Amino acid sequence: MKSFILSIVFAVSAASLLILPSEGLWAQKKEPYAIKLGDPLPGNAFIELNKLVNPAVVNISTTQRQMMPRANRDPYFDMLEQMFGGRIQRRPAQSLGSGFLIREDGLIVTNNHVIDGADIIQVQVGNSDKLMDATVIGKDGRTDIALIKIEGRGYPTLKLGASSSTEVGEWVAAFGNPFGQAHTMSKGIISAKGRDISEINRFPLLQTDTPINPGNSGGPLVNLKGEVIGVNAAIDPRAQNIGFAIPIDEVKSVLPLLEKDGRIRSGYLGVVLADLDPRIASELGVKDLDGAIVAQVEPKGPAATAGLAPYDVIVEFAGKKVGDSGVLRTLVADTPVGEKVPIKVVRDGKNRTLSVAVGERPEAPTARRPPRREHRGSSAPHDLGFSVADINPALRKDFDIPDDVKKPVVVGIERGSPAAQAGLLPGDVILDVNRREANSSTEVMKGLKKGTNTLRVFRQGTVLFLMIRA
Repeated sequence: MKSFILSIVFAVSAASLLILPSEGLWAQKKEPYAIKLGDPLPGNAFIELNKLVNPAVVNISTTQRQMMPRANRDPYFDMLEQMFGGRIQRRPAQSLGSGFLIREDGLIVTNNHVIDGADIIQVQVGNSDKLMDATVIGKDGRTDIALIKIEGRGYPTLKLGASSSTEVGEWVAAFGNPFGQAHTMSKGIISAKGRDISEINRFPLLQTDTPINPGNSGGPLVNLKGEVIGVNAAIDPRAQNIGFAIPIDEVKSVLPLLEKDGRIRSGYLGVVLADLDPRIASELGVKDLDGAIVAQVEPKGPAATAGLAPYDVIVEFAGKKVGDSGVLRTLVADTPVGEKVPIKVVRDGKNRTLSVAVGERPEAPTARRPPRREHRGSSAPHDLGFSVADINPALRKDFDIPDDVKKPVVVGIERGSPAAQAGLLPGDVILDVNRREANSSTEVMKGLKKGTNTLRVFRQGTVLFLMIRA
């Protein structure tokens, strides 16, 4: 899979009705001029297009308050906090992006990455210099679509077209706020359809050579009728004029969910997954590298209820082959919540089929804070190069370890050691050593051997397999 980088752009999101009518609030006031396929392009086509579209395109500015981290900072800030209370803030981070109005009551569509994490979202409509506060109605990271809303009525709107009828070679125009240059219009053609780039979006994307730059994200990609056929979302930074837009047909399918629930419910198994590599596959007796290995199972989660266990290798989900952990995550996320599906696993070299009722994905865990002090522990034998301590309140606080985790914790790594080369880090919680559960630092020491050791560790909300060779 090629690696792409999302253009950092900021926009406004629009909430949609549960049913998308062709008239009413979703209809635009001004009818677009008619251009038939094959007819000569009028000399003023893009002039008229600009007049029709730009009034409904909005510029979005976002502000994210940033806290001063406690680790490695001047103690003077700690003194100020004690004197005045609260946290000392850094200068707020600010960004610009685009969006477009789809309803007269101020509903706006934009990209999720434009407004995600923002504390303040403000919008400029048309040529007005007035900044209006916007409220997030709904957002979704996997589709990269968000809806936001401003107060008022009677706003100009854009009509949502049909991306399915768009053809390669068709003229299109992108509108937005590239690099803060408001009300910018650029033109090009549809270069390709159905670009399946899962790193960027769960939906296959429209590719266009229309110039798209940071600040265009969330803005509309329109045809010569002034109909929105896509939402500008990403660029390939390695090339000139290779941009991507989310097809409007797919956008229309998620708008009702975002307006109703504020989010899109995603399927959830309650497992931490890892990809197979030749060493792990050999250790588990798996013949090839297709599948996803279960690294951890959430107690009482859907997978645990179905009987899944660590070291199971999932090779099929709902009758579909699982090539790797990324494929499985997509399959699970796209499965309706509550649906029962069969899962084929390889356990101890034997095939098994289980049935799991897919749950709903919860909020993501927060990141771990850097430790604020040194901790001492028992040194691993065989010159493996790490030390381990039993869990205690100080370790739990410094590494943000959940209260229900009661396993030993890595507290030190020697530079250049086998542990360091394997990727072990301070704060890693050791779950088992060589497939034997470890409930204390003593059990970790006893389980280690000279040669190759397989460790299953918990790190920042995920579980990893590490192999350390003495």
